[in-house]
This record gives sequence, C-alpha cells and structure tokens, in this order.
Amino acid sequence: MKFGPVAVTEAEGAVLAHAAKLPDRRLSKGQVLSAADISALQSAGFSEVVVACLEPGDMLEDDAASRIAGAIRRDHLTFSPAATGRINIHAALDGLFVASRAVVDRLNRIDPAITLACLADHVAVRAGDMVATIKIIPLAVAGACVDRAVSLLEQDHAFSVKPFVAHRVVLIATTLPSLKLTVMDKTRHILETRLRLLSSTLEREHRVAHTVEAVATAISAARKHCDMIIVFGASAVADRDDVIPAAVRLSGGAVEHVGMPVDPGNLLVLGRVGDMPVIGAPGCARSPKENGFDWVLNRIVAGEWPSVEDITGLGVGGLLMEIPTRPLPRALATVEKHEISVEIILLAAGKASRMGASGQHKLLAEFDGIPLVRHSAMAAVDCGAAKVVVITGHRQAEILAALSGLDVTPVLNPDYAAGMASSLIAGVNAANVHADGVLVMLADMPWVSADDLRNLIAAFKANEGTAVIRAVSGGKRGNPVILPRSTFAAVRQLQGDVGARHIIETCGLPVVDVDIGPAAHLDLDTPEAIVAAGGILKG
Repeated sequence: MKFGPVAVTEAEGAVLAHAAKLPDRRLSKGQVLSAADISALQSAGFSEVVVACLEPGDMLEDDAASRIAGAIRRDHLTFSPAATGRINIHAALDGLFVASRAVVDRLNRIDPAITLACLADHVAVRAGDMVATIKIIPLAVAGACVDRAVSLLEQDHAFSVKPFVAHRVVLIATTLPSLKLTVMDKTRHILETRLRLLSSTLEREHRVAHTVEAVATAISAARKHCDMIIVFGASAVADRDDVIPAAVRLSGGAVEHVGMPVDPGNLLVLGRVGDMPVIGAPGCARSPKENGFDWVLNRIVAGEWPSVEDITGLGVGGLLMEIPTRPLPRALATVEKHEISVEIILLAAGKASRMGASGQHKLLAEFDGIPLVRHSAMAAVDCGAAKVVVITGHRQAEILAALSGLDVTPVLNPDYAAGMASSLIAGVNAANVHADGVLVMLADMPWVSADDLRNLIAAFKANEGTAVIRAVSGGKRGNPVILPRSTFAAVRQLQGDVGARHIIETCGLPVVDVDIGPAAHLDLDTPEAIVAAGGILKG
C-alpha cells in the first residue's frame, strides 16, 4: 500500500484517507473512490486528496479484520460487524475469560498493521461485556500478513469464555466469642451474592465451634448436600496445621495449598474431599470487594482446578487496588492516597410515555429558555465529576442537539424501549474501568443542582468509595444515587423497566443518605407537572 497525496484525476480506485465534505454529501474516510466520486471532488474544487493506493495482494481494513476474526473459535463469543478496520468481540454469556498471552503476543508481532487487544487472562465477565478488539491500523494491509494471522489463530487457541457451571455450595462458619453474629450474617449474605453472579447457590449454612473436630464433622455431613464447601473461620489461618486445613485432612480430604500471593487474599486454603472442592476463605472475603478468594472461586465454578503452579503464579498483578491499609499506618504519611473517582450517568433515553398523545418530549421542555435535558447535563458537568455519560435513545438527534457544546459523552442505548435497566447497563459499560463509582442521575429532575451532586460525591469519597450514597428529602429516599464499582456486576443482570433499588437493598454495602431537600423527589413525567414546575412545553 502506498499512502500520500495524489492528484484527484489519479485517485480513482484509491482509498480516501481523510473524509471530504462536498456541497451535497460527505465522502467518508476509507471509501474507495469511484469515477463519480472523482467528478464530484473536481466539481467541489478539490485538486488533490490523500489516499491509500492498494498494491497487488493488499486487503482493505474491514476485509482484513473480518478474515482474522473468522479464524477465532466461537467459544461463547459474539462478533460485531467490521467498521473502520475494527471488530469488537463480546462474551455471549457469564463466565471466565481465558486468554493465551503467547498466542496474542505472536499475532501482534506479525505486522504493526494488525493488532489484537483483550482482557487479562482469567477475568470474570458478564454476557455482553467486551472481551477483545481487533483493529487494522492502516486503511489496507498486505494479504500475506493477514494469511499469517489467520494461520496462527486456526492452529492455536487465542482466548475463549468458559461458562460458569451452577454449583450448590454449603457454608461452614466457625464461631468464637469475639466474632459478632451480625458479621456472620453479613458474610453469608455477601457469599450468596457472589455465588448468584456465578450462576450458583448457597444451599445451607452450618455454624460450628472453631475446633478441628467440629469443622471436620461439618465437612463430612455437608458432602451429601453440595458440590462445593466454603469454610469461613472465626480466626485467620496461620499455619498448615491450623483449624481449617487440619479439619480438611481429618475429614479424609487433602490440602493442596495454603496461602496465595494475592493481597488481599493471602490466607486462603485450597483442598478437596474426594472430588469436592473445599475452600478455606480468607477474612477479606467477608467484603464484596474483589480479592484472591474471587480468583480461585471463579476458576473452580468455570470448571478449572487451580494447580499449585497456577496459584503461586498469581503474584504479578496480585497486589490489588482495593487494599484499605497498605503500607502499615505509620508509613501512610508518605504515601499519596488513591483519589476516589466518580463518573455521572445521565439517563435521557426514555420514551416519556406519560406525556400523552401530543408527542411532546419532556426533556425538551424549557426552563428559563434552557431545555430540561441540557439543564440537568449542565449541573452534572459543573459539579466536577470525572466524566459525564449521557444515555440517549428516544429522539436521540434532538436530545444531542440540546446538549451541543457541553463536555459530555453521549452513548446510544439501542434497547431503550426495553426499559430503564438497559440504560443503566449501557451507562455502567461506558464507565471507565478504573471508576470507583457511578452517580446515576435522571435527566427529568430540574431542581438537582451542581452543589447537590458535589455533596453526594463528597459523601462517597468520605466513605472511601465503599458505600451506596442516596439522595433523600426528609428521610424519604429519592434520586440521584451513587453505586460503587462492586455493584456493577449486579447492575448488568438487571432486566426490564427497573432501577437499582433492589441492588441497593441487597448488596450488603452501607447505604448513606444525603438530604438534598425537595430536589430529590421532583421528577417531571406529565405535561401538567412540567407547567407546574415553571417549564414551557416544546418539541
């Protein structure tokens, strides 16, 4: 392929490198120029264009991406159509994404024009999550390079999604006078939530004394009722001969490994009784935050058995971000604390069905000459959040026009008619992977101010990003709300015209209410409500 400027008269059959605006239409980047295109360019005054001229054997970017994608095994994966040389690959179901670094690296070293990026190996994913993307960088690439990429992917497995297999789990929890019952109740609830996201269930719980004999007896009894046993000790495991590993051996099982180079999660015990996994959970697994326990549990539920080599190989990347006190407290004065990041999801996709037969859109109603959706977006932008994502759907073009010039990221929800859940999912999927939380804001609440949003975000940061923050008025719950990152997986499971209330009530996280006054309750769903609030119906 030859790239560069050429005279328009010599550009027929070449690939346009930069879009060209004509009086009556637009020629897009990547378009193969026809004789009619050349004539139109000349009429518009173009004498020169930048193009890619294909040489024998070259393939256009979309054709190359499609051919490479076609060589990847369809193991629970879905593929987007090729566009601008890119194909995005998504998980078709909930499972464990498993990738071969060696294969992906070899593909990326064939030619700089061909790139394949994917998630890290052994990451839990939800149906619909993007797991990989193929991108052809130039407008065309040598067919011989594409052939090499295809051959590699046909011979070696690059990545797949292993589906989570339903497991019936029994929880054995040991007791000591120092352990509060409320802590044990919360532990059970958090484990139930973890398992539900893995298509599994907690069948029953046994609370026993923190002794080798009591735990061993409980393990032997539990084997009749489950596919996996998880033991939470009232005291942390300190040695291979401590209560939990000793109880596994006493019950006739084997302890395969004690400890792992993942922090938090060091104090995990992995054993089995016959073919049944027995996991001694570390204390950090009482929290919903990701830790080493998740990494082992996910593999087992996806049908893998982590070997000693697997576990001891987790050290690189094993220092997780969610560690509350690292290093020791006396060293904290010299360590910069992680800045809690909050992004805003502004929901503006709905059909406004309660506006009646007139067809007027509530978000286009004007308050002081400003469309309602712009009024809400301005408050979001002014509050200082890391990013503002606006979810659009119904009458998208008019909503986007009303937002013109604002520093927001519009995201189209093509399934907006299915209800609010689809918009929440679209928003969470659009959030930065490092965001600690998302503030979910309804676009039809004109009294919610930038100061209100700042107060909510300040409360989230004061709780170190580990609590749900909810706007209230006079003690009555309202909107907006801030959802921590640990709830994102549950949001992705929502269906229909439902919000996040059930998640807030069942996630096991603290809920902190912030009173913002009547603004927490005023949303405008009818023409009468808009007029009563001082708005003027438009559109």
